[in-house]
Amino acid sequence: MERKSTDIFIAGGGVAGLTAAAAFGTAGFDVTIVDPTPPVTTRDADGSDLRTTAFLQPARDFLAAAGLWERLAPHAAPLQIMRIVDAAASPPVIRDFDAADISGNPFGWNLPNWLLRREMVARLAELPNVDFRPGTGFARMLARTDTAIVTLSDNSQLSARLVIGADGRNSQVRQAAGIHAKTMRYGQRALTFAVTHDAPHDNVSTEIHQSGGPFTLVPLPDHEGQPCSAVVWMDNGAEVLRLADLHPNEFEAAANERSALHYGPLRLASRRSTWPIISQIADRLTGPRTALAAEAAHVIPPIGAQGLNMSLKDLASLLEFAQANPTGLGAPRMLDRYARNRHPDIQLRVAGIDALNRASIADSPLAQDLRAKGIQALYGMAPVRRTLMELGLGAR
Repeated sequence: MERKSTDIFIAGGGVAGLTAAAAFGTAGFDVTIVDPTPPVTTRDADGSDLRTTAFLQPARDFLAAAGLWERLAPHAAPLQIMRIVDAAASPPVIRDFDAADISGNPFGWNLPNWLLRREMVARLAELPNVDFRPGTGFARMLARTDTAIVTLSDNSQLSARLVIGADGRNSQVRQAAGIHAKTMRYGQRALTFAVTHDAPHDNVSTEIHQSGGPFTLVPLPDHEGQPCSAVVWMDNGAEVLRLADLHPNEFEAAANERSALHYGPLRLASRRSTWPIISQIADRLTGPRTALAAEAAHVIPPIGAQGLNMSLKDLASLLEFAQANPTGLGAPRMLDRYARNRHPDIQLRVAGIDALNRASIADSPLAQDLRAKGIQALYGMAPVRRTLMELGLGAR
């Protein structure tokens, strides 16, 4: 059997995996990337990922170096203000965290995931050293001293100096490397959809808290001439499934009640999709010739736009160490440096988002009162407010 050799093998063709392929390919490495499910790159097709991703400031430079940002920028909605609304308080507590307090740029930019896949796949097609194989999956691997022998779902094989597992929370690469993960379950699900509304969003991302989890409206470009936002609505699993099955008119009424009509009446502008909310962290980030990244390494609830931005920090770290010593690609020293660089930050952010999510779930009057007072106290101390915003961006 003929066996192809490549510098880097990437399992997972989601947003993180495609970004990794573009970044390493642009840097001059030979890359092979596989995913058993071909990417859906149109908004209304079956299987389209209707979630959105907010790329924070540090991510933009990484995307630019990968040749992606120039493709994405025309479609991006800037996030200038992060607004926190505690609607359970009486009166409601509203506080705006403005990017102008720490930077001349927005906090980040929001884009639909299906569009990200479209532009990323197009970028890979421009790179002759990137071999993208949609419809093919990872099956198993055998790590040797200098390479890993990877067998794919079509029984073909290749040898790679570095295997990157970016194949999601149920990562087959992680399992093949014998790495376990700790999972925390909340009994929650997230419901995602797009809405139009009368009031302009003015590039404000609004997170509304009551109980069960936040209801977050994230700016999108106008849709059919109307202001448009992506919504992530978190609640207990049974309630989310009930909401997902409502007639559109009934669903809009429920969404308007939950949003407290913050932008006026909301009108459903897409189909609805749901997924379970967990926190998860891998025991280790590396194995022989193997590095875990993105949701193969860590999963967090969708709060504060941390998830994919943590993933891009994983990839930026891997790329930095790969470029610093290309001959040592995938060697123990490189992998040890990657683990030491990323694991502490991952542990901190997983724990922090876990705490925030548990606070957002709280439905007792005492817990909700403490949450409201906490928001007011943190906002009222300018140095603390700026530090929190910098931490959220990953600048600290």
